[in-house]
Amino acid sequence: MPASTAEQRRIAVLADSDTRWKWGALTAARLTSDSGSAGRPALDGFLLRGRATPTPRQLTEVGARADRLREVTAVEFLREMERESDAYDVVVLALVGGAVQAVLHGLGHAWRESAKRPVVVTGYVGVVYEKLTDGLLLRHGADVVLANSRYDAERFRTVYEGVGADAAAVTECALPFLGGEAYKEEHDPYTVVFAAQPSVPDSPADRMYLLNRLVQHARAHPEREVLLKLRSKPGEHTTHIEEVPYQKLVQRLTPPPNFRLVYGNMGEVLDRTDLLVTVSSTAALESLHRRVPTALLTDLGVREALGNHHFTGSGCLVSWDQLDAGELPEADPAWVARQGVAADGSYESAFDGARARVAELLAHPRQAPLKPYYSPTTAPGYLPRILARHHLAPDGSPLPGAPAADQEPGAVRQIVRRAARGAYRHGVQRVAPVIRRMGEL
Repeated sequence: MPASTAEQRRIAVLADSDTRWKWGALTAARLTSDSGSAGRPALDGFLLRGRATPTPRQLTEVGARADRLREVTAVEFLREMERESDAYDVVVLALVGGAVQAVLHGLGHAWRESAKRPVVVTGYVGVVYEKLTDGLLLRHGADVVLANSRYDAERFRTVYEGVGADAAAVTECALPFLGGEAYKEEHDPYTVVFAAQPSVPDSPADRMYLLNRLVQHARAHPEREVLLKLRSKPGEHTTHIEEVPYQKLVQRLTPPPNFRLVYGNMGEVLDRTDLLVTVSSTAALESLHRRVPTALLTDLGVREALGNHHFTGSGCLVSWDQLDAGELPEADPAWVARQGVAADGSYESAFDGARARVAELLAHPRQAPLKPYYSPTTAPGYLPRILARHHLAPDGSPLPGAPAADQEPGAVRQIVRRAARGAYRHGVQRVAPVIRRMGEL
């Protein structure tokens, strides 16, 4: 990354949830990790206002820090980028696909007259097991689309080339949050961790089944510590909506003393883990990277809806019955290598290609305009709806009446926003499930 001749350069990260903030902030660090301290950009963090905007507790748990951090709407962010287009080297979009597409069009409009603009980077926070084509095309138009493995890079290029879109932006790397000491020996006590997911599985019956099996495992193995690792506390949201939190389900049971709920950074939990169990969480890749025995459950089937189909060929698909009987899965080295897990010690060089790509783009005296595949010509019935959700017109300009930072007093806006978010979460977690149950009567 080039050092500024006038003032310290900056890198901006726009994220819409706790997990995407973690991915975006750590990706920014990886992209700049080989620059000297004098030339290292400052990190400006922007949290996109919405249902999953992370709470201070979630941000603390994630552990990724920013020099500056504030909450914005898409329009506020775009206005900031228009004003400060020459102050940033890189903009990382750590957002859901539709928001990426909207911001790409908004940035295209904001920078339409800029002599030089930042390099725009986006990607995925974990395993890509659903909506591959849809999600990829919504991310097309960024200068760099990061793929977390060789397997993903091949799939991404195939999708882009298949619709006639430029695939040059696809750049292979790895998940930015892998790390920690490799697993060497059993802990005392032996510790089993179940990594819960907010929306997989989504039915209360299936979630209760998994919780029951975890508690049964704790009862059958009183010498073990059995932990239920949770992503968020009731009332908080992450990338996916959690309608039936495990915290509520566990109140129906009487777990043994060796069973506990835990929160916190996944890496710190893995420091004491002897067996990681999950359905399809990205935590499995973190665990495999550290060579911790890792189990992907087959109890509810191996299905695309669960995401555990992604792990076919891994050697890690097992059932609770097999785990209760003492069976430990062994990961297939070839599968692990293709998935960017880098358990062979090659992780330190995993971002070399991405850093080189960004440096190459920054060396150009003028960046080409952003050119997403979706345009008013290619997707006239789809794109305007995506842009309108973020108060943008079809050309990427802010719609009349779009919210701006100076339209409301700060304190009033904070109170109204918190109340609205609380009402939304209450509706999702309390009211919606009741309505669905009434509909099933």
